[in-house]
Amino acid sequence: MSRKYPIISITGSSGAGTTSVKRTFEQIFRRENVVAAYIEGDAFHRYNRADMRTRMAEESDRGNKHFSHFSPETNLFDELEAVFRSYSESGTGNTRYYVHDDVESAKHGVPPGTFTDWQALPENSDLLFYEGLHGAVVTDKVNVAQYADLKIGVVPVINLEWIQKLHRDRSARGYSTEAVTDTILRRMPDYVNYICPQFAETDINFQRVPTVDTSNPFIARWIPTPDESMVVIRLKNPRGIDFPYLLSMIPNSFMSRANSIVIHGSKMDLAMQLILTPLILQLIDRKRRA
Repeated sequence: MSRKYPIISITGSSGAGTTSVKRTFEQIFRRENVVAAYIEGDAFHRYNRADMRTRMAEESDRGNKHFSHFSPETNLFDELEAVFRSYSESGTGNTRYYVHDDVESAKHGVPPGTFTDWQALPENSDLLFYEGLHGAVVTDKVNVAQYADLKIGVVPVINLEWIQKLHRDRSARGYSTEAVTDTILRRMPDYVNYICPQFAETDINFQRVPTVDTSNPFIARWIPTPDESMVVIRLKNPRGIDFPYLLSMIPNSFMSRANSIVIHGSKMDLAMQLILTPLILQLIDRKRRA
């Protein structure tokens, strides 16, 4: 953690909805004139798309059916920890971009499924913002979580997470239901070992819970809407959080535990604005005092 060079980390599994949360942060940054440097978790995958497919086939031939994007073997955890540490010490570091599609390819000038070259983060940023799979990962070799000043977990209940992933990968990436299901099954051990433990490290978790039947996510025709959901917001350290104010500002919200507030799904953006804006401003004020 750093007073002078703060880091905000958004972490969640594939299909969890971290990109939507990132947009809320971008709105806050624009409104409060905060200049953020951005890094994406996909940039720290070890293999490009073609190499990953080759490695996956090789591992499958060896009998390893659980080789996945979630593991230390397929990610540059050391480099991710290094850029967090570098930014916390000096306000700089190196990153790159993973190019997902033709639109991003036209922007970055490299083929889809590959990486750009490593480059330095922009100078004179107010904070570093990470969004991806491993923003609070801790293993026996690395501890990324220790460098982040504000860690946010985006954690829909598992069936909803799978529904969101199935719909996204089929519509945006052209995968079949069978292919996405195979990916979910292959990733499960690494999900348990490297994704779930992060949510004990995060400062705030936003967990969306559907109020409609999602008992078989593999045949769900629609993603439950915010109006068909509740959101449980858990704060690791509720000290300084004005819960009476939040309850008065968010209609029909209630406390389920001393550190948890439950809201209607349609009010998630409002709740994030109310909870996160003061925390971001505290980081910026602390930076300027330092």
